[in-house]
Order: sequence, then C-alpha cells, then structure tokens
Amino acid sequence: MRFRLPLALLAGSAVLIAGCGSSGETAASGKATISYAIWDKNDQASAEKIIAAFQQANPNVTVKLEITPWDQYWTKLQTAASGGSAPDVFWMNSLNVRMYAKGGIIAPVDESKAQGLPAAVVDGYRYDGKLYGLPHTVSIPALWYDKKLFDAAGVAYPTADWTWNDVKAAAKKLTDPSKEQFGILAHMWDQGAFYPTMIQAGGNVLSADGKKSGFDDPASIQGLEFWTSMIEEKIAPIAEVYADTDVITLFQSGKYGMFYGGAWLAATFWANPEVRDRIDVAPLPKGPAKEAVILLGLANAVSAKSEHPKESAAFAEFVASEPAQKILADAGGGALSLRDGTQEGWYKAFPSFHLKETYDASMPHGVPYPVSLNTAQWQDVQNKLLAEAWAGKRPVAEAAKEIATQMNEILAKE
Repeated sequence: MRFRLPLALLAGSAVLIAGCGSSGETAASGKATISYAIWDKNDQASAEKIIAAFQQANPNVTVKLEITPWDQYWTKLQTAASGGSAPDVFWMNSLNVRMYAKGGIIAPVDESKAQGLPAAVVDGYRYDGKLYGLPHTVSIPALWYDKKLFDAAGVAYPTADWTWNDVKAAAKKLTDPSKEQFGILAHMWDQGAFYPTMIQAGGNVLSADGKKSGFDDPASIQGLEFWTSMIEEKIAPIAEVYADTDVITLFQSGKYGMFYGGAWLAATFWANPEVRDRIDVAPLPKGPAKEAVILLGLANAVSAKSEHPKESAAFAEFVASEPAQKILADAGGGALSLRDGTQEGWYKAFPSFHLKETYDASMPHGVPYPVSLNTAQWQDVQNKLLAEAWAGKRPVAEAAKEIATQMNEILAKE
C-alpha cells in the first residue's frame, strides 16, 4: 500500500512531513517500535528532535535511538546483521554501502525521496542500479586559516579564487623556523586533501567504471606531490608530527597558518574561545586543471530484515526531508544538512566563519567520494604506501605506481 505521512505542527507552523506516497495515511496502522542507530553522540540532540517530530506526526510509531561510538559501531552492526537483528534504520557511509547491499543486509530505498539532493552525494549510495541509502548530511572539505598569523605576516586571507600557487606562496611567508611556525599542515588525508588534489590536477583515484586505479596517472602523481613538496620545502612539518598529536589540536595551537579540514569542524573550533576569533574558513583552492571538492554524505539505510519496513522507510525518508533537515541545521552541531536551502540555522550558529560562502563555492564542484565494492582493501594499500612517501622513504611516483598495481589486482577480483 502506498502511504504518506500527514501534516505535522512543528515550531508553531504546519510543515509537510515527507512520506512514501500521496494517500495521506500515517506510517503505521498499528503500534510499531523501530530502532535507529547512529555513531556520533554530538548528533544526539538533533536526532532526538527529529525523532520527536516524526513521532508527533505518527503517534503509533516509536523510534528508539541507539548510539554506539565509531570505533565499535561497525563491529556491533556486523554482529547484529549476521544474526538477523540489525537496527531497523542505521547510519551508513558510501565506503560500506555496497558490501551491505550485496550481502542483502539493507533494502533499496525509494529513489524519488532523494529528489533535490546533490547527485555527487546521492550517487555514492547506488549499487547494481538501485539506491540503498538516503543521505541527510554532507561533509565539505575546506581551507581553514589562522587570521592572526596571516595578519602578522602581512598576507591576504584566502579567497574562492585561490590556487595551489597561492597556497604555497602564502605558506612560505607564514613559515618562521625561529618560532617553530609552519605555513601549512600537510597531513595525509584522502577526502579533503590528496584525493581532491589528484582530481584538481586532472587525474583520478578510480576510473568512472570502477575497474581501474588512477594512482599511476601522471596528473594524479602531481596531485600527491603537491603535499610532499611542501614537506620537502619545510613549509609544512614532517610526517612524524601527526603521529604524536592529532591535526586538529595542532592547528589550534597557533603555530600553523593553514589546514585542510572539514567545514564540519566549525562546531569544534567555535567551542574553543581561544581559537574562535582568530580563525576562518575558505573554499578549497583550485588545481592546475580544474576545481574539485569531494563531497561525502552520511545516509540512513533500512534493514532488509526489519519487521516494520514501511515505518522504517518512512522514518529514513523523513530524516532526508526539508523539515528534518532544518531541524538538523538549527541544532548548530557538527553535521551540515544536505538539502539545499536548509543550512541557514547552521550558518547562524557560527556567525564569524565564512561558511555560507564556502558552501556556495564548493557545492557546484562536488564529486563523489571514490569507492568500489572492496574500498577498504585497496585503501589499506594506499595508506601504507603513501605513508612511506609522506615520510620521505620513497619517491611519490614510485609509491603511486605500486598502489595502482596492487589496487588493480584487488579491483579485478571484485
């Protein structure tokens, strides 16, 4: 039976709760309790508000929130799924969705409910011609910078027009060995750092058909060398620095001029009064070939074994709807809502950061995070060999070509 969730009164005004059809029926004719599993306690408040809104519209449905820390989440989920008792609705990322879809653990979702969401994010949840997750948040990599250090060095702040050359030129001026101060952090991060620069240089991580590695492409190698060259030129610290202290803590120390980090770190930085007023954010700089920003969205998947499939699907659809997205944004947490036009509350939560400008400049150049069936397997190879290149133990080109060789072997078996 096709059904639709009814009108609900939220924050004193009537809003349409997105459902699965147009009949005007509620999600459940009888009582139903469904479980909702997430991994980030920082999103508990917004999740509880979204659940309350859904339950207000559907009083016969109870949604129980389960929070499991990231380092335990996937193990717990796999154990539950193997026993046929996975949560009814749970967070899913594009790195794992294909394995869960192929294994029959999650059910396809209604493609129409993703209408209006950015294709660069939605496409990450497709497998075998079907959609297996409804995204509700987006992570946008960006360039954070320390205004205090820029001012002291007389360097103009980054803008949306910045290029790689601007980054390097600024980093050189910001570097001061006598103060143990570096112009930029060159940590080895795929989504927000070396994947984008590989693509910005004209290369690729993975071919469009998912069958061939792009690491041995000369342009991809150029994108990797953008990072290692700054370490070699001593305008970024050596790789060992990141093993001792996490990169977010390093940036907040006031010793580093720039940092490629997620726009979602706004909540983290805003919570630190010693950092809040002296930093800001800008879009990722352009590469020699193009602009590119890898967008990685978080989605809700529905268990294929759920005893309440309609109610579970309706809840996942609601989380991706405009009303729920506004609730998420207004919470002012680390998560940025995905649906266009719902982010205003998030921007207002961090008024001195140029987040809207960063969002507006980034989204048109968004590309999906590169994934295959066994992404984790070839990423293990990638991370091991690139760590050697970042540490200066082997040339980047040599490491990249070895990654491509091993990666192609893995892809051929998928």
